[in-house]
Order: sequence, then structure tokens, then C-alpha cells
Amino acid sequence: MGRDLEPLANRLRVLEVIGGNSSPLSAQDIFTTLRRTSSINRVTVYRILDTLVDKGLVERLSAGGRSLVYGLAPNENHPAHPHFHCRSCGALQCLQPGSLTVDLRGIERSFAGEIQSVEVRVDGICKNCLRKA
Repeated sequence: MGRDLEPLANRLRVLEVIGGNSSPLSAQDIFTTLRRTSSINRVTVYRILDTLVDKGLVERLSAGGRSLVYGLAPNENHPAHPHFHCRSCGALQCLQPGSLTVDLRGIERSFAGEIQSVEVRVDGICKNCLRKA
């Protein structure tokens, strides 16, 4: 499983659900999907998500307001990429890697700390909501 983490069945199932989706998922969505085929409980899902985030396999993203979603952390098969958040329906969509770039050199020169990750989210109205309006 990598990063000094034992590949337990429930951990693998959570990763499969996250990795098999084209956009980040809420913990509730992950739980609902897993409950279709196993007897996993909600607390276990939250604990697994915390562990996977701590180990750098999954990233926790802001989905607007105080809600959070989970997606695969950037790796050699899943490059870092920005996300689009629809202010109308709340959907969070993955955008193509490289479609929006961030140059951190200026920040790194003026910031005394260590930047460990960057989350880029573009907010607006998705095409489905625009069609409905």
C-alpha cells in the first residue's frame, strides 16, 4: 500500500472508491458507496480517511463552506490539478492538470515557512446550472 501503511481490506476499499471516481467525494458519499457491498460503519470510514490523509495517499479538499471532500493525493499516476466548485449546486469537479498554474517562487522568497501543499479551487457556476437558469 505504501508509505508504511498496511493494506487492510477496508483501507483498500476506501482507496478504490476514491480512485474510481472522476471527482472528489464527501465522506458520506464514500460511506454510502461502501455500505452497498460491506458492513463498514461510518466511524471506521472517517478513521480510515484520517489515516490516508495523514499518510499522504488521499487529500482533504474544501468543497465550499465547511464541507470537505476527499480525492487521491498527487502522485506519479495522478498529477496535481485544480478544481472547479459550482456555487449553485456545490459540485466539485477536477480540472485538467496544467490548466491553471501557480508560480510559488515569489511566495517562497517572502515566506519564511515551508510550503507543503497548495490547493487551487476556481469558483463559479457549472454548465448544468447555467443551462437550468
